Amino acid sequence: MLRRALRLGLGPGLLGRGLGAHREGSTLDWHGKVSEIKKKIQSVLPGGAWSPLCDTSHLPPEHSDVVIVGGGVLGLSVAYWLKRLEKRQGAIRVLVVERDHTYSQASTVLSVGGIRQQFSLPENIQLSLFSVEFLRNINEYLAVVDDPPLDLQFNPSGYLFLASEEGATIMENNVKVQRQEGAKVCLMSPEQLRKKFPWMNTEGVALASYGFVSSSNHMETAIGEKVTLKRIHEVHVKVDHSQEYQPVECAIVVNAAGAWSGRIAELAGIGKGPSGTLQGTKLPVEPRKRYVYLWHCPQGPGLEAPLVADPSGAYFRREGLGNNYLGGCSPAEVSSVGSGCRGEDRDRVSLSSQASLAGPVLVLMSRSPLALTWGLLPPSTTYQADRLKRPARPGSDVCPGQRKPCPHLCPQEEEPDPGNLEVDHDFFQEKVWPHLAQRVPAFETLKVRRAWAGYYDYNTFDQNGVVGPHPLVVNMYFATGFSGHGLQQAPAVGRAVAEMMLEGHFQTINLSPFLFSRFYLGEKAQEHCII
Repeated sequence: MLRRALRLGLGPGLLGRGLGAHREGSTLDWHGKVSEIKKKIQSVLPGGAWSPLCDTSHLPPEHSDVVIVGGGVLGLSVAYWLKRLEKRQGAIRVLVVERDHTYSQASTVLSVGGIRQQFSLPENIQLSLFSVEFLRNINEYLAVVDDPPLDLQFNPSGYLFLASEEGATIMENNVKVQRQEGAKVCLMSPEQLRKKFPWMNTEGVALASYGFVSSSNHMETAIGEKVTLKRIHEVHVKVDHSQEYQPVECAIVVNAAGAWSGRIAELAGIGKGPSGTLQGTKLPVEPRKRYVYLWHCPQGPGLEAPLVADPSGAYFRREGLGNNYLGGCSPAEVSSVGSGCRGEDRDRVSLSSQASLAGPVLVLMSRSPLALTWGLLPPSTTYQADRLKRPARPGSDVCPGQRKPCPHLCPQEEEPDPGNLEVDHDFFQEKVWPHLAQRVPAFETLKVRRAWAGYYDYNTFDQNGVVGPHPLVVNMYFATGFSGHGLQQAPAVGRAVAEMMLEGHFQTINLSPFLFSRFYLGEKAQEHCII
């Protein structure tokens, strides 16, 4: 039965079965063929060393075993683990395609950069535990011989979740799960909070969860629906300032395109079928714009301050040594119909009309080849806040038992338009600052120095990641949809995707609840601890 098969995955990994880039069943030894062609041309040309007839150094290779769409932290993590876990060095050819070579609009560099273990699902807790270990011991994984050791400036200050009376029971239950999975989390009373963090106003707080990082190094469906399996054979990459399209034959495509992964899935034909069928099941990932503000407060919390998540949805953490703080507030949850991007064709992707009986041709119109450079954060307006509107009552805008603002008290229009990355400074003054000042009285006087916006790859179904293969487009794998916690879990996610490709199943952490098939089956992997 397909329903059972969807829950278990697709069996042996495609790369584990020795599948390479191929056409009509024959394996292409491209490098060998190029070498032969060079020798033949040299044999007929009068003297001189070989020189190419035209410069193609700016183009990607014409053949690759795996094409990863998205060069952010998740895509690069998948690439890293594929190469690390390959049975023979150089056995797997991996191409990473990234449209923003400056990374100036990439969620990876625009993220607040927190990492926590306080989730309600065991799988999320395990992902974060491994990722913390990876980051803490980064030089065991990514150090280069004769180069200085890597310094990520990894400063795990912990996470502090605050709960109102209505949410205290849920917090207690979550902490039990977190401790069972090995997370270091403790519950704190308002009295304990005041003693440890004297700068905090605990009015409206019934319980707190304080998580800290240890310093140790430790096919037919059940209703008879017939389905058709598909395969992607080529990815066409268009380079900026050029009309050239470089076709890349491949065995596997990894969709790690973040906020735009829903559009990439549509290019492969995913979700283009009758409603309610497996063929018609979309990837429910869309861009959601989130603001991040950096402010200065000379009398603010000291170096011991963790990342604090208020019941109102506001959060903050200390940034560096100069009494600077990063924070924001996620808008109220908005029910979403459909999936994919909204607005203009911002990511410049299209489906080639050259699709054949062998399967669809995915075309990615990239602005440039992959460049591993970090973009500067965009500048923003600096202003002095001079008016504070306090919330009517601490915790009054929170639904009982929820860790997010109540949609009944916040208008749906509050979700920002994702068509651009402009910052709404009024959002800070009206929606963020009152809650910050309520919780930390020192924040009544602060100055916002910078602000920027970035995208969540928001999974509208259950706000959790999508990991592993698509059940019908059998050589597309997902690493997307983490709705704000992709950066902190990327090392573990990349390893999981590589394991599925090479071995056909998850080995280290069983991420079966995060398979694409749950969207069709209606089985939510609901995470209640979302910021």
